[in-house]
Amino acid sequence: MVARDAGPGVLALLLVVCAPLGRPAEEPGDGCGHMVTSQDSGTMTSKNYPGTYPNHTICEKTIAVPKGKKLLLRLGDVDVESPACASAHLLFTSSVEQHGPYCRSVTVPRKLLLNTSEVTVHFQSGSHISGRGFLLNYASSDHPDLITCLERGNHYLKTEFSKFCPAGCRDVAGDIFGNTVDGYRDTSLLCKAAIHAGAIADELGGRVHVLQHRGLSRYQGGLANGVLSKDGSLSGKRFLFASDDCSRALSSDPGVQFRASSSWPGVSDSEKPAPWSASQAQLQDQGPSWAAGIDEQGEWLQIDLGEEKKITGIRTTGSTQPNFNFYVKSFVVNFKNSSQWRTYTGVLDNEEKVFQGNSNWRDPVRNNFIPPLVARYVRVLPRAWHQRAALKVELLGCLSAQGDQSPVWREARPDTELSAKTEDELPSEPDTHPAEEVPPGAAGLNTTAVAIPLVLLGVLLLAGVGLFAALRRKKKAENVYASPEPLKTGCWKQVKHPSAEFTISYHSDDEETRKLGLECYRQPLDAVGADSASRAGSTFRPTDAREDGDAHEYALPLPRAGPEYATPIATPRDTPAAGGHAPGYLVPPPACAFPGGSGYDRPRAGGADGDARGGRLL
Repeated sequence: MVARDAGPGVLALLLVVCAPLGRPAEEPGDGCGHMVTSQDSGTMTSKNYPGTYPNHTICEKTIAVPKGKKLLLRLGDVDVESPACASAHLLFTSSVEQHGPYCRSVTVPRKLLLNTSEVTVHFQSGSHISGRGFLLNYASSDHPDLITCLERGNHYLKTEFSKFCPAGCRDVAGDIFGNTVDGYRDTSLLCKAAIHAGAIADELGGRVHVLQHRGLSRYQGGLANGVLSKDGSLSGKRFLFASDDCSRALSSDPGVQFRASSSWPGVSDSEKPAPWSASQAQLQDQGPSWAAGIDEQGEWLQIDLGEEKKITGIRTTGSTQPNFNFYVKSFVVNFKNSSQWRTYTGVLDNEEKVFQGNSNWRDPVRNNFIPPLVARYVRVLPRAWHQRAALKVELLGCLSAQGDQSPVWREARPDTELSAKTEDELPSEPDTHPAEEVPPGAAGLNTTAVAIPLVLLGVLLLAGVGLFAALRRKKKAENVYASPEPLKTGCWKQVKHPSAEFTISYHSDDEETRKLGLECYRQPLDAVGADSASRAGSTFRPTDAREDGDAHEYALPLPRAGPEYATPIATPRDTPAAGGHAPGYLVPPPACAFPGGSGYDRPRAGGADGDARGGRLL
């Protein structure tokens, strides 16, 4: 009886004990993937993203921005397999609000602005077949132009724009193509390319200013700042990042000297003795590189720039000799100005920063100093190498005076001019000039206050121009008939309407008429035969047709259908009787009543053979 009653209790106990054996217990955090947080931005993903997230896991993390600011979330990707978000979902909770749950079967907002500075991210999964999980980026409300790590250059049509990249995009899956000199293919991830170019640090994120240009037929990749860029093919567009132009080669300046802790007394490709000394460590020089003489930690290569300069980056290669596969895999940097050496540390901590070096003897690798350092002496200390520590080095930067100028498009931070700072010295002030931070009402008011004066100014300018043009036209209209130029002879082309561009002025004809009216012309001499005075077709106007009041004695043509010619002066052969007239001629009377003479010389008549009467010229 007792055993029978105890049976159900024992069975329940066995089920409780054996349950964990069938499936591991869910623990908060074991379902989280890549996560990077900074002072006011960060990145968070599910485990294995963008691969399939594991079954029956939980990811629970709290993210926050400085108090007094709102939290801005950007959901780059949410792909959680669950009917009605029951067994798997993504949820955001805080003390004042909750957003979610979100999964594949519901609409997921791409952007959330919370009324708090802190929120707990809760992601849980059940049994599923597919699903990438989630990728989340966040920042404070000081950065309303926040983008996700998944956005690419071809997502934007503008040729010039500015965006805020969050911290932690370097290790997010996705490709970039190109380099900082020639530009990046437009299909490259924007924030990842910005890290490769040295525009921002992965630990901090930051604002980037992007310029889009026509694409190239080929893009050459390379390793820089821990990001591997691939070679790319033809594209329609490419993009570059605006910089402060402080990236020229400093190692080739006059007066630069190289020193080393030791040098390898090796051989060249031709098996001849050839020491691999520090003087051969300049990147532009041909031949073998510097190689450490001792295969131990603590070896260094030193560069003396001759004066204090702002250093923004460093490029390194291996031996550059195919028969000597020597290169440095990782290194640290020390620097000084006077006597005390300092180690370049990370942005968020006081630990020495280990830079990723080369992966072969040939290809150069670039690392940027963010923040830049200001120094005269720089030492490169290898931490890991292949076969032998060997280096060629080129420092990038500019004069320290030029380095004091802040970049135009980069977010202004107090740490841009520091050499090495600890976490408590990091800037706490946010970006004070985001365009979207103005409230909507204030933005409209400011726009109106600026637009109204501009409109009034434009109206006044137009009115002034119109008044000036009217006065000018009126002045010209009043002076149309008062041209000081003398009357020109010749043919005048009739113009229907006078204008300011082409105005015809006329003289008064009264005075000229009076002058011409006094002129007289001599009548033909009596010695000339009257029979040659005129004939049909003559262009001389007969004097008997003169009317009183005629001002001019012009030679007007007689009407005739054919060509008209002036009658030539011919030598007379027969002289008619006094007062007689030759047949076929009209002798004009005197043109003017001048005493003692006539106005015209009488033309001589033709010969008796009748040539003149027939109209034929001799």
